[in-house]
Amino acid sequence: MIRPRIHHFHSPDVEDLDAARPAAGSDFSVLVQIFVGPEGSEGFESFDIQIVTPGWLHEECASDGFASGEHRLIVFDYDWPRIEGYLRKRIAACSGRDWTEVAHKIGRFAWWEFEDYEPYEGVGRPGGA
Repeated sequence: MIRPRIHHFHSPDVEDLDAARPAAGSDFSVLVQIFVGPEGSEGFESFDIQIVTPGWLHEECASDGFASGEHRLIVFDYDWPRIEGYLRKRIAACSGRDWTEVAHKIGRFAWWEFEDYEPYEGVGRPGGA
């Protein structure tokens, strides 16, 4: 049985997830990248989840009338230790027969960098050969 291991968290939106402090009651969206690989391996892949407040979703819906909930975690407040704990617990529950099965399970709630990947099976190169 393959179990996932979180190597680290990163956000291109905030410099330090632990130190980030959106103003109390403010609406926000923070992209969090979770680098996960098979337990016992140094390799990892990226899974992205957007942490948002209901108010931010409301604003997002105002322009088009809707917003996708896919790959988003909805929270009322930015409490990184609580968010991190939730993500760690959810990812730990995603074991499987092989890494692909594990990654697909995590990909149900966080966008997997290889989500729609298909190996190239072309014949020859563009323009001829």
